Amino acid sequence: MAGGPWETGCVLIRQYEFAEPGIVRAAYLGDSELPGRDMLLEGRFFGLRFYLGVRITGIIDETRDADSGPERAWGWSYQTLEGHLEQGRLSYEVIKNLGTGRVTFRVSGYSRTAPIPSLVVRCGFRLFGRWTQRRFYLAIQRRMRSLVQAAQHGAALPVPATRADGVVLAPTGAVAAHPVERLARAWLHPGS
Repeated sequence: MAGGPWETGCVLIRQYEFAEPGIVRAAYLGDSELPGRDMLLEGRFFGLRFYLGVRITGIIDETRDADSGPERAWGWSYQTLEGHLEQGRLSYEVIKNLGTGRVTFRVSGYSRTAPIPSLVVRCGFRLFGRWTQRRFYLAIQRRMRSLVQAAQHGAALPVPATRADGVVLAPTGAVAAHPVERLARAWLHPGS
């Protein structure tokens, strides 16, 4: 079904709309091809901002056999770039069981802490890194479910803002700043 949950999920993943803007925001060139697209992620943590580069290195577009029957999967993977707080790869997939019609959103990957020269950032990442990752994973699952369900009830899909220079700011809501954000400290190069 065009506009069904699987198709809606694919659009949300393509545009990085699944992210919770209070935790992670993204900037990328809107006219860039998905494979090879560089994205600058802004990780947000209690008034701090961390700028983290990633590159989309793989597209998932396949029908595959699973224990529960054949599945249709679509999504993409990114690798972290130098200066990121972690070294690793994450994949985001929307999967439809072709027998039951059930649609799931899967995040998978691997990572390890990157070399972080700043003692304060390194200690903070050791204390709060895994907690923040779990918070992010739970938030994107909730946001994806909420957006897909809203679309199935007739709500328009969110569309990320595009600046005049072609830079896309995602997810929707990433442009609006909370009044307290002017107090946020920006770490321009956490890896240096």
